Amino acid sequence: MAIDDFFSGRSVLVVGGSSGIGAGIGAAFVQHGARVTVTGATSAEVDAACSSDTLAGATVECLDVRDDAAVPALLGRFDQLDVLVNCAGIIRRGDEHDPAVFAQVLDINLNGTMRCCAAARALLAASGGCIVNTASMLSFFGGGLVPAYSASKGGVAQLTKSLAIAYAADGIRVNALAPGWIATPLTNALQNDAARSGPILARTPMGRWGTPADVAGGALFLASPWAAFVTGVVLPVDGGYLIT
Repeated sequence: MAIDDFFSGRSVLVVGGSSGIGAGIGAAFVQHGARVTVTGATSAEVDAACSSDTLAGATVECLDVRDDAAVPALLGRFDQLDVLVNCAGIIRRGDEHDPAVFAQVLDINLNGTMRCCAAARALLAASGGCIVNTASMLSFFGGGLVPAYSASKGGVAQLTKSLAIAYAADGIRVNALAPGWIATPLTNALQNDAARSGPILARTPMGRWGTPADVAGGALFLASPWAAFVTGVVLPVDGGYLIT
């Protein structure tokens, strides 16, 4: 089976897909024939996504994953859902030692992921669909400036494994991607700072920054029939950063 044949007509929701890694994943599913909906947290994000060539062909919706009512309301508008990709997330470098900021980051990155998984469960059970969460290399080690982000992404990894067990009887596979250093607007400052990007590239065996398209390849695989016996996996997409 060709990959285009599999995704043609499938319904894919990429939460947090209005920019960056999520937009790259949404664009990849569009290119392979899926019916794709992406979400942004604010009207400004939605407007930017609607005017983006990257997301041409995708439907764009506004969704705040902290909203207990809005998440099931959005999922309730779907007649069919085959793939849920959870990419909504924030990072607040240097500020996350403040307990209020810590709680905000966890509510979006971890609780938001759980809200979306729970709201999508019945739809995915009906279609025999799957979930792809977004973990991080910081699921595996700590970050002194980002304790909330690190904790949330460690939580996403464990949530993925737990839901893989819990949802297996429904025929739903649950996996996660763990991106490494990916070139997005959020990492522009690092990319442009030789003192910081140099050590990153020196530790990365493949010697370059990743791209959203690199991460999208992992999402396509995990959502495809080639991963039919793969569940509970946290797949690094990091150019080898974690093995050095």
